[in-house]
Amino acid sequence: MNKLMIKGSWNEAKGKLKQKYGTLTDDDLTFSEGQEDEFLGRLQKRLGKTKEEIRKELRSL
Repeated sequence: MNKLMIKGSWNEAKGKLKQKYGTLTDDDLTFSEGQEDEFLGRLQKRLGKTKEEIRKELRSL
């Protein structure tokens, strides 16, 4: 399984995502360890992208 790994500061990454996608809220970007699928599902619903597209975008931050 391809686990989501976020390098650096999560707060910085959240800021970048909120800048790029103005519709995202802090609730949308709440990430808890072990809850990756729920997190990706929220983003998938809000952004209309696949989970793999979201993973790729998060890796690029």
